[in-house]
Amino acid sequence: MAFEKEKHVQVYSVMTPSADKKLTGLIAATFTPFTREGEINLLEIGPYIDYLTEKQGVRNIFVNGTTGESMSLSVAERKILAEEWCQKAKGKMDQVIVHVGCMCLKDAQELTRHAAQIRADAIAVIAPSFFKPSNADVLKSFLQEVASVAPTLPFYYYHLPALTGVNVPARDVLDGIEKLIPSFRGVKFSGSDLMDFGRCVSYCQPHWSVLYGVDEQLLAALAMGSHGAVGSTYNYAGCHFNKLISAFENGDLVQARTIQFKVQELLSHAMKLGFDLGVNKQLMNEVSGLCLGPPRLPVMLCPPDRAQSIARKYHSIFPEC
Repeated sequence: MAFEKEKHVQVYSVMTPSADKKLTGLIAATFTPFTREGEINLLEIGPYIDYLTEKQGVRNIFVNGTTGESMSLSVAERKILAEEWCQKAKGKMDQVIVHVGCMCLKDAQELTRHAAQIRADAIAVIAPSFFKPSNADVLKSFLQEVASVAPTLPFYYYHLPALTGVNVPARDVLDGIEKLIPSFRGVKFSGSDLMDFGRCVSYCQPHWSVLYGVDEQLLAALAMGSHGAVGSTYNYAGCHFNKLISAFENGDLVQARTIQFKVQELLSHAMKLGFDLGVNKQLMNEVSGLCLGPPRLPVMLCPPDRAQSIARKYHSIFPEC
């Protein structure tokens, strides 16, 4: 069924740069819906988008990323999902960023061309992590080759050193990046090195966005000038993080810290029980009422009692939005 849809992918004209659409605020890193049999479940994407916009106040999504189990998906599945997310988000979401990073350069280029065809708002690329780039110049060359096949599509570098093992400072990647990738629009910084993050913000060009990706430390990133944030917990706690951002912008640091500390209390409880992608996905099922299915191996299915315990903790900390 999924591959049949692939044959009928709708082709659009390549979009022009959306430099005027600076990416800010919360961006939910979406989970990929699966059936119980482990096939992608497109029927859940529409209700998922409605839940994010109506219940969480989140109007930007980052699809087929780490939370979306991209490296466990085939290229064909990633195309089908990207198209469905873009189609269902039209008129409801402000921006859809499609992650196209792969271990194989040719696969990443194929996904990039497809993202342009389906009129994604932007793409993001993570560093390849099997054969790792040895330095910033090699990494930038890889990113440039990916971007070159859709040169007008806004481009973000996805920095996640803890998972990729590519310990190249993000600030080094930014040096001269626009000469190589004129469509460069910023970085998704999913690391805990706030010095490197701060140097990225300091170097940031006016039309770039530096987006933070460690949800439990968002307030620190806001204080350093983060333009927005990409994370998995914004799927089910976005309404609370929106309040945190509003409190920060209004100068109410006491309220902002209170919300951040509540998030840390929740995640600390979850980590003590064992908090991984499988648990996080099941927690989303519990809180949202959506049926996103199990994760795909090698990520393990979450024991029901663990997710229910975390969900109870969530509701005790955050009674309502």
